[in-house]
Amino acid sequence: VQLQASGGGLVQAGGSLRLSCAASGRTFNRYFMGWFRQAPGKEREFVATINWSRSVTYYADSVKGRFTISRDNAKNTAYLRMNALKPEDTAVYYCAAARAVAASVSRGEYDYWGRGTQVTVSS
Repeated sequence: VQLQASGGGLVQAGGSLRLSCAASGRTFNRYFMGWFRQAPGKEREFVATINWSRSVTYYADSVKGRFTISRDNAKNTAYLRMNALKPEDTAVYYCAAARAVAASVSRGEYDYWGRGTQVTVSS
């Protein structure tokens, strides 16, 4: 699976962005899709994940209620809608795919990674 994240940019605090993750290669709809982020000087951290049927979603506490993960299997694309953005959301955002049977917040459970897209939130 090859993944390509896009949609990042510069936004003011309180604003919104939608990230996209386009997948190609193996069967997209068999994978959990996840979003992670990495701020300067910090480790990459889990943001959200969704299963193939969209029946299971899981979020980091820091984004719960503000971010929404979704996917369109027909388009082989996953999304991350980010609302009420805060300066602390500034990071490079990565999408990833996992051949898993359960939602995971662990980087090690994800088999494929895309290049990141920068999100910068100004105060």
